[in-house]
Amino acid sequence: MIRLLLRLVRLLALPVALVLGWWGYSALRPSFYVPSPPRIATAFADVWFTRRLLDDVLPSLGRLLAGYALAALLGIALGVAIGSYRRLRLTAEPVLEFFRAVPPPVLVPLIMLVAGLNDTMKVLVIVSGAIWPVLLNTVEGVRALDEVLADTARAYGLRGASRLWHLVLPAASPQIMAGLRQALSIGIILMVIGEMFASTSGLGYTVVLFQRGFQIPEMWSGIVLLGLLGFLLSLAFRVVERRVLYWHQRETHA
Repeated sequence: MIRLLLRLVRLLALPVALVLGWWGYSALRPSFYVPSPPRIATAFADVWFTRRLLDDVLPSLGRLLAGYALAALLGIALGVAIGSYRRLRLTAEPVLEFFRAVPPPVLVPLIMLVAGLNDTMKVLVIVSGAIWPVLLNTVEGVRALDEVLADTARAYGLRGASRLWHLVLPAASPQIMAGLRQALSIGIILMVIGEMFASTSGLGYTVVLFQRGFQIPEMWSGIVLLGLLGFLLSLAFRVVERRVLYWHQRETHA
């Protein structure tokens, strides 16, 4: 019980200190652009405990999950293929390095022209940036496959889909999960950026709408909501990661 309380104190100490510091700063130096935490909390309840939860938050989460899932599938599939075949890797490497160097927000106007002003465009914006950490980490994970394990699998006649499922993916899974963790934070950023362009719903659209209307507490409430969503998604990912990599964590502790 005492250990649980200490862990809770360590977890909440910094957030509470930041909120109290913000509160003290807003009390000492009142500013229209930096409202106090109580004003933001009131705006949060007024804005997000309404129909905006259905009209803006859920569509944003749907686009994020769709883009993230597509980026994960493409990144893992391409990463396994490129990491497994040296000639394919040498052929694809210059192209990958070129597209990886292009900032995803720069591609938004191009994606708008190709896909139109719809949800498909917003999903593709997320995919354009979230795919890279998954792809590159998968390539490195597959390339780092233990040669002894590979020879053993070959000796036992493990080929094709069986080799992929029972050897390659488990061996590369720690790095794949690391790429998926990075892709999640990138996906949240690109979700907001995609919704700031020619959109009529979503968290990014709503935050910009409040900013243009000088509804500053409401704007801050949207930023706080994005932070909370990112935190909750990170916790959910950590739970999934522990289940997927339970064997790896057990070996690490051993």
